[in-house]
Amino acid sequence: MTSASENRKNVKCVVWDLDNTLWSGVLVEGDELILKPEIVNIIKALDAQGILQSIASKNNYEDAMDKLRSVGLDEYFLYPQINWNPKSSAIATIREKLNIGIDTFLFIDDQPFERDEVQALHPEVECVDALEYAALLHHPRIVNIKKTDDAAQRRVRYLEDMQRQNDEEDYQGTPEAFLAALDMEFTISSAQPEDLLRAEELTERTNQLNSTGITYDKEELAHFMNSDTHELLVCELKDKYGSYGKIGLALIEIGESSDMIKLLLMSCRTAARGVGSVLLSYLMKQAQSRGHTLQAQFKRTSRNRQMLVTYQFANFKEITRDDEGNILFENDLSLVKDYPDYIKVITQ
Repeated sequence: MTSASENRKNVKCVVWDLDNTLWSGVLVEGDELILKPEIVNIIKALDAQGILQSIASKNNYEDAMDKLRSVGLDEYFLYPQINWNPKSSAIATIREKLNIGIDTFLFIDDQPFERDEVQALHPEVECVDALEYAALLHHPRIVNIKKTDDAAQRRVRYLEDMQRQNDEEDYQGTPEAFLAALDMEFTISSAQPEDLLRAEELTERTNQLNSTGITYDKEELAHFMNSDTHELLVCELKDKYGSYGKIGLALIEIGESSDMIKLLLMSCRTAARGVGSVLLSYLMKQAQSRGHTLQAQFKRTSRNRQMLVTYQFANFKEITRDDEGNILFENDLSLVKDYPDYIKVITQ
């Protein structure tokens, strides 16, 4: 594992090969398949850290899944790609399903050809020789990932998302009717000390629905939480399937006549639920109640166009822009939308 990896983003997903990687032996050749030493503990430890895992293997799907079920590991792999397609195609599919950056993937395979094929199509993916699997928990892009309560539930919440998606695809009514049937509750509350580690993680992990891309550590967030001139808000979304966890964050600076949104972010898992707009409406209502206008700092990145559109649809007008993509928005609050009927908003 090269030292060059130390300057890259933390790993969000580990994709495993199977034959001579997860186990010794080749499935289609009828070999006796023996799990590699400590592989179960490594998979469970990654899961506990909130690192998602999947499979890219050239095998028969049912035979491979039967083997994984027999050793109690099938539940740890999301969207496993077990087929005869190129491994690069498998990783592209997994990335699309998980909706996370491909530069947060790590791929483990025993075959140099497979690693090279993935590297050629996805140079952002770090490829690791299966011979090095035992050191995975000490990998520089993994070892320092902080464990949070939300992280430990990440895989389970993705499984709940998969059930939501399946039900939505089968639903016969309108999209609005499906959202109403979810019984969603969106809670907006002032951050508490126990929220700070998750809040730090959100600034590090959230890219698509992030207004600035700025990261804050726990100590900086604690300062804002205790500041008389700032509000630090966290958001949780629940529906009939379960909780999405703490999935949103807002940092607001309170001025004499105008408030400033310094950071607004929302987990991409909730993008289809429209909660980014709900949080923005809440901030607008709060500023309006103070008799203030509302400004917002925004910085264009390669991934946050959806957040830009959210501001524009909420009637924020561009005031200034510089050559580095920094935009200052302002809203006179003459038009503040109500919350949608399909979601119950709880403020604490």
